[in-house]
Amino acid sequence: MQDRVVAITGASGALGRAVVAEAAERGARLALIDHATARGTPRPTRIEIGGIDLAEPGEANRAIEAAVAHYGRLDALINIAGAFAFQTVNEGDTATWERLYRVNTLTALNASRAALPHLIASGSGRIVNIGALGALKAGTGMGAYAASKSGVHRLTEALAVELKGKVTVNAVLPSTIDTPANRRDMPKADFSTWVSPQELASVILFLASPEASAVTGALIPVSGRV
Repeated sequence: MQDRVVAITGASGALGRAVVAEAAERGARLALIDHATARGTPRPTRIEIGGIDLAEPGEANRAIEAAVAHYGRLDALINIAGAFAFQTVNEGDTATWERLYRVNTLTALNASRAALPHLIASGSGRIVNIGALGALKAGTGMGAYAASKSGVHRLTEALAVELKGKVTVNAVLPSTIDTPANRRDMPKADFSTWVSPQELASVILFLASPEASAVTGALIPVSGRV
């Protein structure tokens, strides 16, 4: 990852922070895209691009162009931006389905579209999406979330075929990620079985690296010890 220019969406979240830290340790040059307001000043190896609603195509374009303007190129896009909601179909509301579709599916779609010309020009362009193991078969309360993440899976597969030989496109499918929020929501769970953000980050960054040139269209389960 040394000197590769990597855009990371949802960079301020628990998984985003783990990926940012590991990518920086490996020598990547980072463009951190987030809905939250940017706080840091641009540096030669790091730029924060905040206040971005990636569900809007124009804002996704603006974020990617800011990254390319800073570095002159883009080698990888890691689509981490997303959200979760537990809600049964019968007792839930349409607004939740719409919100999760926007935050999980459209963010990945719009960021990928905006990044494609630059990733193709890279010669070793990579897209890594965050799917979900729970989207392979939805359970109670998981309908809206699973549907939105299933959209990410299908986006990954379609883009991988469309871009074969130009850009690799893959997705990781985590089980429950060991985050403070998940521990708070599921206090009686066995946290030791969950996948850690650092474990997931290692798989993501392999897929974003030049070494993963032969892997595309893969939906890779990262289930920890569940």
